Amino acid sequence: MASYQITLKDRTTEQIDGADAYQQEGQMTTFFCTASGRNVVDTWSTRVASFRTSELVAIRRIASSEVDSDSTFGLVAPLRTA
Repeated sequence: MASYQITLKDRTTEQIDGADAYQQEGQMTTFFCTASGRNVVDTWSTRVASFRTSELVAIRRIASSEVDSDSTFGLVAPLRTA
């Protein structure tokens, strides 16, 4: 199962574990765990987390193998401005 790493406007990061997909729902971006064997968000999907879309700067999908093998995953470099 994949995870997502999001970066917020205040440059903090959050990791959402157990989410297979995300989509915008009104003013919120919601992360979902989809039903086994399904590749779509539908009525069988479970909401895992929601964030105000206007507060999100970046969303990065992280494959489970990358989380397991990356020993520096918890270290996140600060964003640079142009």
